[in-house]
Amino acid sequence: MSDIIHLLPDSVANQIAAGEVIQRPASVVKELVENAIDAGASVIKIVIKDAGKTLVQVIDNGCGMSETDARLSFERHATSKIKTANDLFAIRTMGFRGEALASVAAIANVELKTKRIEDELGIFINISGSELVKQEPLSCPNGSNFLIKNLFFNVPARRKFLKTNATEFRHIVNEVQRVALPNPDISFILIHNDVEVYNLPASNLHQRIINIFGKNLNKNLINLNTNTSIIKIKGFIGKPEYAKKKSGEQFFFVNNRYMRHPYFYRAVLKSYEKILPHDSIPSFFIYFDVDPKSIDINIHPTKTEIKFDDELGIWQIIHASIKESLGKYNIVPSIDFSIDVDNRIDIPPFSKDSDVKTPSVPLDPDYNPFNENKKGNYYNHNKKIPDNWEQLYSGFENEENKQVSNKLFSDENDAFAEKHTLTNNLNFYQLKNKYILTSVKSGLMIIDQKRAHERILYEKFLSVFKNNIGVEQKKFFPESFDLNAADAEIFKEIADDIKFLGFDIREFGDNTFIVDGTPADFSNVNSVNFIESLIENYKNNKTDIKTDVRENIVRSIAKASAINYGKTLTHEEMSNLIDSLFACKTPNYSPAGKSVFNIINLEELDKRFKN
Repeated sequence: MSDIIHLLPDSVANQIAAGEVIQRPASVVKELVENAIDAGASVIKIVIKDAGKTLVQVIDNGCGMSETDARLSFERHATSKIKTANDLFAIRTMGFRGEALASVAAIANVELKTKRIEDELGIFINISGSELVKQEPLSCPNGSNFLIKNLFFNVPARRKFLKTNATEFRHIVNEVQRVALPNPDISFILIHNDVEVYNLPASNLHQRIINIFGKNLNKNLINLNTNTSIIKIKGFIGKPEYAKKKSGEQFFFVNNRYMRHPYFYRAVLKSYEKILPHDSIPSFFIYFDVDPKSIDINIHPTKTEIKFDDELGIWQIIHASIKESLGKYNIVPSIDFSIDVDNRIDIPPFSKDSDVKTPSVPLDPDYNPFNENKKGNYYNHNKKIPDNWEQLYSGFENEENKQVSNKLFSDENDAFAEKHTLTNNLNFYQLKNKYILTSVKSGLMIIDQKRAHERILYEKFLSVFKNNIGVEQKKFFPESFDLNAADAEIFKEIADDIKFLGFDIREFGDNTFIVDGTPADFSNVNSVNFIESLIENYKNNKTDIKTDVRENIVRSIAKASAINYGKTLTHEEMSNLIDSLFACKTPNYSPAGKSVFNIINLEELDKRFKN
């Protein structure tokens, strides 16, 4: 039997490595920009065509490469960053494994023009699918100029699974933000399809954040600065009152490298406990400076997951640092000393000549709590029990004799199909401003008010989409709102579709938009908050590949505009909500597939009172 184990050709090995390192056009941008930073560039220009599918170009004024280095940089595991295994524990540069350029060259057509300051001529190299096509000297500026064309041209399966241009470009914007935020001393320019998206001049850290996320963030930022023997922390956190419903302004960096860390993220949220608006996320830009030997950045190909030696200790430092900054700026829960004049407690002044009297509590000595015939008052405040006290409990009596109509609650895809009888004069009770309670023939029905409203709006807007009957209501005073570049791309992606629902929103330039009109029944909805929630929900829903674009939009709008928990509903509002819910085709479940209501049957209730 012949041997079956053999070495893979370099071209195949590079394509396999590319699957780990280069997942989409944004991965190419990340790797090339990080290399430009390591090359000492002070200006980095990124040019994108068709969200990177056609072209990714990164131009820098860094140190450039010699002819030998330029050619060797495309070899697998070729690197200038490490020489021994011990160097892995002292890394402060960005790229270091030497797989990026080899991986890119394996799945694209790559052109490189590079020149060192001390050289008269530069070098031009063209590699396609890991094969050298051309190499020759040429005249070019100092630094490096990479052109990546036709990404995944020889891996059609990978190219097929790329998302829409709007989605792919949003990922590119995210990567640019992640390298621009920790490097404010470097100028970044981002151009997409000949439109300038970012022009970030060299600045300080505070100004870099403002330049990326907009001037509205300026009033939101609180300085963060803590030095300990374990870690140094600096950066900015957001004021609680400016927290948003959407994510996108939450960043951790360690030694100028972007990272994700769910454990530290919980430390931040814990610091804001009890002072954040409901369902809101604070902004934060937190920079860690630690000894490279105390972290491991090589546990994932993208190097965004990082392991710390003392994570518990750092968690406590983060928590304390944020609490200190919030307290320093008086952004902490405080006692409200404002007094209602009509209900204030009058405490008379006390002087040394005043008579001291023993306090007394008026009691009724004849009160007997077990004597039903004696209506004594424990606190003898001379208050009479109203004659019509029984009416206070009207509506709680047995409604069995008043049942006049039946409702059928059914789920087309479930065995659950049972008749429940509702009364003609339903009594509703709102529990904790979250649930609606009402009686049905089989027991007690508990309805989730937000999920119920989501289901109602979802089916309504699906019908609007299907029939193109959205009714627009013009705003007397148009509203404007700003989005960061990534969220602006998302909004542009869905703008045409939401017009069908009755929205009239136009682009004003520089990622600013104007709301001229909204659907007729959105008169009481804050347009800016709604758009922020819509974008966040749309991003979250896109993880479900079974959801098409329009259904995703409808689900997102339904969730963003539904009544929230914490809202007090009138009896009429609860009645209308339930009527509309059971007029839906699928009242049982929310658009996300979660239960809208539950019924506790009488048998279960009886069991609870047996003991």
